[in-house]
Amino acid sequence: MADIKTGTNVAETGTRWFDGAMSVEPRITSELNQIAPRLRRVRERKSITLSELAKATGISTSTLSRLESGQRKPSLELLLPILAALAVPLDEIVRPPQVDDPRVLRTSTRSDGRTFTPLSQHSGEPQTFKVSIPATDRDPKPRSHAGFEWLYVLSGPVRLILGEHDIVMQTGEAAEFDTQNPHWFGSTGSRPVEVLSMFGKQGERIHVRARPIAK
Repeated sequence: MADIKTGTNVAETGTRWFDGAMSVEPRITSELNQIAPRLRRVRERKSITLSELAKATGISTSTLSRLESGQRKPSLELLLPILAALAVPLDEIVRPPQVDDPRVLRTSTRSDGRTFTPLSQHSGEPQTFKVSIPATDRDPKPRSHAGFEWLYVLSGPVRLILGEHDIVMQTGEAAEFDTQNPHWFGSTGSRPVEVLSMFGKQGERIHVRARPIAK
């Protein structure tokens, strides 16, 4: 029997799917790569040679050279005596990763009469969409594919077909299911509906084979 849960485990599902999806690691790596050239620029601006800096810090010239060329990873043990000798604050050399513009600047697309508005910026899984479905989209066309899908009804009623289940979901209800079971959701025919939908790459290929909406 198909496994379906309505209105439950929403937080658990979101946590499982989004864990690690929005990693800041690339921004941290980019910032760490800027430390070496900043050290070199400050040292040269103050007209201090590597040999002079080595004497002032007790760090070998070769280590300082490798640090400035990016061949040695910076650590506080190395940075603190160098910054003291150069008389510069830590935040001049080490800066927090830049916070990206949080707005999702992606174009809505249309597929089979439905409008898909992306709500996630990242390229990994899952992808999140607001799906606007016209009242005329009421004839079930069940499909199956690998993965899981999560739905939240923004404006109902929404008809959900999942295996042997035929369910009418009202505004505020949620469902999650294994998409290897044949499934379809759409309008009951009474009015246009909107849902939030989260699915992986397989689901995106099935549902959003689309073209951008002309502005």
